[in-house]
Amino acid sequence: MSGDDTILLAHGGGGQLTAELIEGVILPALGDAGGQEPACLADAAVLDPGAWCGGAAARLAMTTDTYVVQPLEFPGGDIGTLAVCGTVNDLAVAGATPRAMSMGLVLEEGLEISLLRRVLESAGRVAVEAGVRVVTGDTKVVERGALNGVMINTAAVGEVSPRADLGFGRIGAGDAVVLSGPLGEHGLAVMCRRKGLGLAGHLASDCAAIHGLTADLIEALGSDVHFMRDPTRGGLAATLVEIAAATGRDIQVRQQAIPVAPAALAAAEMLGLDLLTIANEGKLVAVVSAEAAENAVAILARHAIARRAVVIGQAGATADVPIVEMLTAAGGRRVVQMPYGEDLPRIC
Repeated sequence: MSGDDTILLAHGGGGQLTAELIEGVILPALGDAGGQEPACLADAAVLDPGAWCGGAAARLAMTTDTYVVQPLEFPGGDIGTLAVCGTVNDLAVAGATPRAMSMGLVLEEGLEISLLRRVLESAGRVAVEAGVRVVTGDTKVVERGALNGVMINTAAVGEVSPRADLGFGRIGAGDAVVLSGPLGEHGLAVMCRRKGLGLAGHLASDCAAIHGLTADLIEALGSDVHFMRDPTRGGLAATLVEIAAATGRDIQVRQQAIPVAPAALAAAEMLGLDLLTIANEGKLVAVVSAEAAENAVAILARHAIARRAVVIGQAGATADVPIVEMLTAAGGRRVVQMPYGEDLPRIC
């Protein structure tokens, strides 16, 4: 990025521009304070406290995120639900049980206190259900017009399961790619509410905490679970392309195997959007050994939020230029690319 560049909304979309911002500006500026190479960046960083204090200690995972969704309330959730679920999920895909989190609130002058109370009650309810305590926080108020109501920043720590052995480097040829359910419901539910569109029928956000899914997978399958990610910004497309780029392996998925909700498909087609690139907030992508694939699907399907879990593809051989290839319903093939920016801004 050149010195004349300016920040665009698309820089926050989780696609190519986000990667360029991280690799070209943020990490170089942090210098020695930066913790990981870009290819190793994950939703949560796994820490080793024992290395700091000279003794044995449980591994911890740490994550942080900021939520700016508009509208603040949408079918299936609100910004409070989203903040807690999103933070819990980032720990979950690192193999961690969430323990404690912080919550920073930036409020706009003129915000209705009744609305603030509703979203915080939602956050509190989800936190209790997830077993995570909000132990510290901060509140700031900005001038009217400087913000669209509420922005929430969170950070959280969790305890990593001793059975978790996750990472891009553990993905091998033949590993199965498992998806826990239909795509695009969160992004499209938010978009339809924002635009006042009635075309989505019963479409609602999939916003949910997935730590129960990840904990059960790791407990039952252990080291057969090689990698996990929640496909939020950039959707499934961004997740699969990141896996291919980080592992140097081709990824092949089958379009007909990918579950979709009829209302989400109708909304995406009406808006001219690709379901593969739309954000999800309650879905899991897991890469497991081929031998464990059937068990992984069965374990996930025990949970109401993952009843439609399915194997959608597999990892292939290493390649000089690894690609994600989708076998289409019509029998053709197409390359799945990293989204450039974000089709639907301010949805997470």
